[in-house]
Amino acid sequence: MPEGSSSGRNTGHSIAPRSPLTFRATALGVLMASLSCLLVCYAELVVAKIQIGFLQLPPVVVGMLVLILGFRAILSRLSGRFRLEPHELFIVYAMMLVASMISSRGLLQKLIPALVVPNYMATSANGWRQLFFAHIPKWSVPWDPSGDPKQPVARGFYDGLLPGQSIPWVEWFLPLLAWGVFIALMLFGYLCIAVLVRRQWSDNEKLTYPLTQLPLEMIRPPQTGGFLTNRLTWIGFAIPMFVFGFNGLHQWYPSVPEILTEIGLNDYLVTPPWNAALFFRIFVSFAAIGFFYLLPTDLLFSLWFFFLLTRGADVAAAAYGYQPRIMPMYACLEFIGYQIIGCYMVMAAYMAWAARPHIAMIWRSAIGRSDRRADDADELLSYRTAFWGLIASLGLSAGWLTLLGMSYWFALFELVVVVFIIAIVMARSTCESGMLMTETSFRPVDIFRMVGDVRNLGAGNIVGMAFVDVLWTRDQRGLILTGFLDAMRLSDGVRLKPRALVLGLGIGILTAVLVGGYLHMKLPYTLGANRLYAYVYNGNAVWAFNDAATVMNRDRPALSWVSTLNFMIGAIVTIGIVALRARALWFPIHPLGYALCGSWTMMVFWFPCLIAWMLKVIILRYGGMALFAKLRPFFLGMVLGEFTSAVLWTLPSLFWRTPTPAFPWP
Repeated sequence: MPEGSSSGRNTGHSIAPRSPLTFRATALGVLMASLSCLLVCYAELVVAKIQIGFLQLPPVVVGMLVLILGFRAILSRLSGRFRLEPHELFIVYAMMLVASMISSRGLLQKLIPALVVPNYMATSANGWRQLFFAHIPKWSVPWDPSGDPKQPVARGFYDGLLPGQSIPWVEWFLPLLAWGVFIALMLFGYLCIAVLVRRQWSDNEKLTYPLTQLPLEMIRPPQTGGFLTNRLTWIGFAIPMFVFGFNGLHQWYPSVPEILTEIGLNDYLVTPPWNAALFFRIFVSFAAIGFFYLLPTDLLFSLWFFFLLTRGADVAAAAYGYQPRIMPMYACLEFIGYQIIGCYMVMAAYMAWAARPHIAMIWRSAIGRSDRRADDADELLSYRTAFWGLIASLGLSAGWLTLLGMSYWFALFELVVVVFIIAIVMARSTCESGMLMTETSFRPVDIFRMVGDVRNLGAGNIVGMAFVDVLWTRDQRGLILTGFLDAMRLSDGVRLKPRALVLGLGIGILTAVLVGGYLHMKLPYTLGANRLYAYVYNGNAVWAFNDAATVMNRDRPALSWVSTLNFMIGAIVTIGIVALRARALWFPIHPLGYALCGSWTMMVFWFPCLIAWMLKVIILRYGGMALFAKLRPFFLGMVLGEFTSAVLWTLPSLFWRTPTPAFPWP
């Protein structure tokens, strides 16, 4: 889809007949979504070196789409009945997209371990039993909170079952059912907010949705001179295939040379104050360069410039003897984290301000004072359903958290910040800046710390907050909201009926919950979680409960006035950036660069941003827009090659446990 193209929905009149959801597309979608869950779970949990499901455009989905297109080309020569229409290919793609996210960091990799971590990791040294067990309802976990640490259901999960033992499904049934209600409410809330912002972002502001451009090119009917028949596409495709092919062979045969795709700059910055720079590495991702090529140069410049500014701030703080604390649960300094909070809040407020006419239209629809056919006939849900559905989702989700032990108003505060500030800015970073990975630098409780002492919230709130941190606040990779938005954008290009897309997404999510949920139980109990990917089982959830223990033990001091001052600085700077962009077209700074500067996203992708910016500046300067458009298939081909390579290296490992190369999106 060309940059700046509109979605075709804004008039409310279809330019072509809408296509329904067909049985064969649904059946193939269920099959491919199930296979995607299998590949994601095995690659990310067992192989661990290939994380193919948590990106906002999961590599497994692109690789599987390549395989589908290859089989379609072969089978269509035998009979025209095997020819899948673009809208059928799209529904398969959409089902694989949400299934991959749900089975990865979007849900299951965070939910399942969180339910057993408090019991298995409790020791006399950390005191988790005394701190947590009494405040965890029995129905919410598969073990007995009145019992001892390392109960059989948790020990079997982490150490593996003994011969003759079976997975304790009975103990897990009620907790998974209870958490399923909470998750269904949150997913429905994300779908509602996706419907509410779609027209503003797609039609009014005309965001480019860079991550949708590759799958749309692949789904479109093949044509002479098209993307899949363009020589530049396959030249770009060959580069990452060659690089990761060599690196994969190096894993099999160490005598084969390895091409570096990761360089640790911290290894060279060993003298003060340079050694104060936090995580500073170069990751060479051809896929990231390919997507970033599609972005405006001012946004590209802002992304890498602000990240390098944070590394400079790390060094400058050390040079002047300032020793700021690290942001709890994140890899950035606290004064930078609070500037980012100010930036997020201003950005969220500005997006709402810019959408005033659209919000007014939604309100009129919600209270029945407008013509639905003119306003939302082509949306997945009516604006009335989406508006009141979002309100009900948040209200009921907060009520569910009160059953978990949190106070209603603090739970509602957490959810409102997650949905209307964090998730909205993260989704914007994907829809506008093509970020393959969504991650923030703060949690809702970090905002609360500016007005109250977290240590006084009470044990119920703190323990409940640990579960919420694991699920929704700390690790935002695989944010399902962006999956909904990208799927809605793509559905315009293939003319699929909106209600058919809702059904397809629902079936994809259900498939992921059933297939992915089974695998997330089967693999740990069979192989032992302690022998699987450490981040999932000994990282994210453990860190959340360690943080809760720190607060409950009153080991974390109250927030200083310096952090509140930095919050105000972040807000003022962002207001200045927004004002200058509105009044001076030449101004080269974008607020998204500031918002993402301290996140894991930019720690991974700052270098591809820099490379893409340099290439795009040179191309536009000496070849203009004509050369830029001509080279677009080459850069999208690099994306296709890197993601396909990841899937191809996963397949033999699935059957024969062969080693795989590491890919530059950890």
